[in-house]
Amino acid sequence: MILATADLCDQFGADVQICRTLLRDFGAHFAFNGDIATLRCLRDNGLIRDTLRQPGHARVLVVDAGGAFDCALVGGDLGSHAVNNNWAGVVINGCVRDYAELAVLPLGVRALDVWPRRGTREGSGEANVPVSFGGVTFEPGHWLCADRDGLIVMRQRP
Repeated sequence: MILATADLCDQFGADVQICRTLLRDFGAHFAFNGDIATLRCLRDNGLIRDTLRQPGHARVLVVDAGGAFDCALVGGDLGSHAVNNNWAGVVINGCVRDYAELAVLPLGVRALDVWPRRGTREGSGEANVPVSFGGVTFEPGHWLCADRDGLIVMRQRP
């Protein structure tokens, strides 16, 4: 069930964190929500690849890539893994590639922009740690909701 971010802000006020980073939509689902899983990795999508190949249980993977604009961490291949493994969405403080492939996937994808070159695949980074960007701290197990009005985080699903 998709809830409206504006309605949640009205109803829950200060209990809602609103992401201030301007993230663009890249997947076919502009509205999505789910419990948060997190990664922190810079220019390396090895952990992302491993994570999206695991069952997602309708969660949203939030990746802090440090706001890097010089490599893409998710593209059509990883987006397909996310769909096949029941991830509701992927939010990246960084870039994606394979725009046309992502655009048709039944998945929520938010990122800063597109970039044609992918990152490395070494697997460096951290998993299941709090990550922060856009004035929001994304904690594993907290709940994320995104729609055309914005992206919000709450401690739990309302």
